[in-house]
Amino acid sequence: MNILFLTQILPYPPDAGPKVKTWHVLRYLAKQGHHITLASFIRKEEDKYLENVRALGIELFPIPIRRSRAADAAYLLRSNLSGLPFLIERDNLPAMRSLVNRLLSERQYDAIHADQLTMTQFAPSGEQSIGTMPMRIFDAHNATWSIMERMQTTARWFLKPLIAMEQQRIKRYEGRIVRTFEHTFAVTDIDRQLLLEARDSTNTGISRSAMQRGEDRITTIPIAVDTAQLKPAVRAPGSMNILTLGTLHYPPNADGIRWFINEVFPMVRRELPGASLTIIGKNPPADFVQLAQHDPESVQVTGYVEDLAPYFDRAALTVVPVRAGSGMRVRILEAFSRAMPVVTTTVGLEGINAQPGRDVIVADTPADFASGVVRLMKDPDLQSRLAENGRCLAVEQYDWQQVLSRLDSLYRNDAQ
Repeated sequence: MNILFLTQILPYPPDAGPKVKTWHVLRYLAKQGHHITLASFIRKEEDKYLENVRALGIELFPIPIRRSRAADAAYLLRSNLSGLPFLIERDNLPAMRSLVNRLLSERQYDAIHADQLTMTQFAPSGEQSIGTMPMRIFDAHNATWSIMERMQTTARWFLKPLIAMEQQRIKRYEGRIVRTFEHTFAVTDIDRQLLLEARDSTNTGISRSAMQRGEDRITTIPIAVDTAQLKPAVRAPGSMNILTLGTLHYPPNADGIRWFINEVFPMVRRELPGASLTIIGKNPPADFVQLAQHDPESVQVTGYVEDLAPYFDRAALTVVPVRAGSGMRVRILEAFSRAMPVVTTTVGLEGINAQPGRDVIVADTPADFASGVVRLMKDPDLQSRLAENGRCLAVEQYDWQQVLSRLDSLYRNDAQ
């Protein structure tokens, strides 16, 4: 098939959850012999990776994007005037729209694969007629409206009305996309139901039988990882180091780690005074950096690192504290692949077919989370069991070549 693939961020290097997901989808589609034209927003620091993407045989059209707080304020004002979500207005750049329209007018595509919600706006609507209409696929990394809903519970009081308004706008927009696009990919069954809920909330006057038929157009395909590349860590015996990582400018990630720092880690330290915490991720918040400067013996904030392996080798376990979010936590899948014991929350484990106690420790209150970390730190045999079981789970259920084979029949069926 001839596929026009639209991405909000260059998916290389695959060093963050959204990029990992998109990179393996592109790898798989290219491996199957599809011709892919990739139109992607890129940041200046990503210029050096363009050839890595082209090496897959992908025809790449990069569109520069630059964000700023001043620009975001303007997009927020525009959102209030248009009634569209801020996220949509923020990424509605004329250069991307012009490129997509030009490509559709010059070439015949079988499919437009819109990766993440903001890129769906560049696919032609059903009313437009640009040649023969290609099928439109919405690749939903999560049910975005539900992230905003969960963020309301932990946000500061003065932000709650803004978040509630954005949540309502996203839910309407997301529901319309699920209703009108030919197919939607969800990464978990939970997200699938949330996306259907958004669709049904905008489906006024449509019969129940018609809505049930439409459920065939949304399919769950989990996020995948490369278990051959992610080798098991060689963990240092007796380590007292706790590792956590994520894209730290993403609010749900920062919120969960801040919760761990402020409410969980002090209890861990009371039980295990020698415990230390390493926080890895791009753009760490100022309070994380200040904490590390104030107490460098117990907290290290590295910022972005290219090679995670040495940090996994030094750690006893990984914590993935998540209080708000949707989709799947790639951090957990990658930790499983690296044979790292994991402690997370119920929200963090959503969509991952792991059994608490056998593959992972799950706790939701500060006291329970701290207890789980301490118990795991004190029990090397438990560490080994979780590490081995997590690695087996990743290999058997979440390796990219196995998981993404589901794309084959979906593309063929939709193309007919």
